[in-house]
Amino acid sequence: MSTDPEMLDWRSVCPISSGLDILGDKWSLLIVRDLHSHGTLTYSEFLEAPEHIATNILAARLRLLTFVGVIERTDPRAAARNNAYRLTTSGKALRPVLEELGKWSEAYLKTLNTDMVHIVNQASVTQTHHQA
Repeated sequence: MSTDPEMLDWRSVCPISSGLDILGDKWSLLIVRDLHSHGTLTYSEFLEAPEHIATNILAARLRLLTFVGVIERTDPRAAARNNAYRLTTSGKALRPVLEELGKWSEAYLKTLNTDMVHIVNQASVTQTHHQA
């Protein structure tokens, strides 16, 4: 799948495959996680996350997630780099996906990643990345 929103190329008619075409890369759900946690973030604030996303990848993912309606700029008239981003209704609907992925990771990956933080409750599922 191209990261150019104008070049969306769906791999399949399967809804899981289509969802993964948008969200299945290493970074998109982390962007959604951070927006669930903070409400709005600027381009520079995304760069402060502990996962250290490269600037070119961040720009491409923000462009794609905006194009498909998962996130939006708070001021559509302002330049993207100087703008804050927030979740749309579509993006907010991904919260259960994040929660379940977090629970699955704790249950099945904790022995492999012993430094993984524990999610105390589902309300804090998106805030655990700051504890690392």
